[in-house]
Amino acid sequence: MGIRLDIALLRNFVAIADASTVSRAAGQVGRTQAALSQQLKKLEDTIQQPLMIRSGRGVSLTTHGERLLAHAQRILHTHDEAVADLTGETLSGRLRFGLPDDYARIFLPGLLQSFAELHPQVFIDVVCATTPRLLERLKDKSLDIALVSEPDSPESGRFLRREPLVWVGSKGSAAFRRDPLQLALSDPDALDHTAAIASLERAGRRYCIAYSSGSVAGLTAVVRSGQAITVMTQTGVPPDLRVLPPSSGLPALPTIGITIQSAGRHASRLSHRFEAHVRAVLPTL
Repeated sequence: MGIRLDIALLRNFVAIADASTVSRAAGQVGRTQAALSQQLKKLEDTIQQPLMIRSGRGVSLTTHGERLLAHAQRILHTHDEAVADLTGETLSGRLRFGLPDDYARIFLPGLLQSFAELHPQVFIDVVCATTPRLLERLKDKSLDIALVSEPDSPESGRFLRREPLVWVGSKGSAAFRRDPLQLALSDPDALDHTAAIASLERAGRRYCIAYSSGSVAGLTAVVRSGQAITVMTQTGVPPDLRVLPPSSGLPALPTIGITIQSAGRHASRLSHRFEAHVRAVLPTL
């Protein structure tokens, strides 16, 4: 007989990976730390590979752990949907879901369409805003769940995907040659804004913020006019704009990680199900 992956072990493994610490995961799944550690060891014995490394700051995934996490999220998603279908369990209600504008254009259609096919009685209110504003709304409970951006980290196994930040300009525009450089950026505490400023200051490049807005539509309108350049995730660049290459002389930008956060530890069954759906589907989009 070959290796068999136990659903309960996979569910606890995903809980630890999401929480980044065994203690926090134990509280979320209702088990002791010792029991959860034993479950992790049992899964590692099954796989015959180390899956996590403990440190003073929590746990981080090994290469095999990252590979298993992607599989586990898909397996659990399919398992839970099969159980719901076979038992006649249906979801209904309304969910408040937030994500940045550029993620909405690329990811939202696929996420909503596939979830609606499974749960037609669920209504989802979508809020588009920058990550700092989404985090504020999660904190005050005016959102249930949100996709947010975080600085990339080689130790983080909780990212659903990583996206490089890129400089973006209008096709045929020479705005990237201006001195000082004219920028169109989002909120001052958003990652695209802070990354752009930090990279330009390290390079000693003069700049000015010509336009600032939390609306991607507003930023891209300014860029289309040829008056300024902006910073976006590479996936989110509209087809009528262009990624400015290294030959433009602009400094390199970092990569960010996309993760999902909920409004609290006592999330509803609908929130848990939608979060599992996002974790399973987003990496495939």
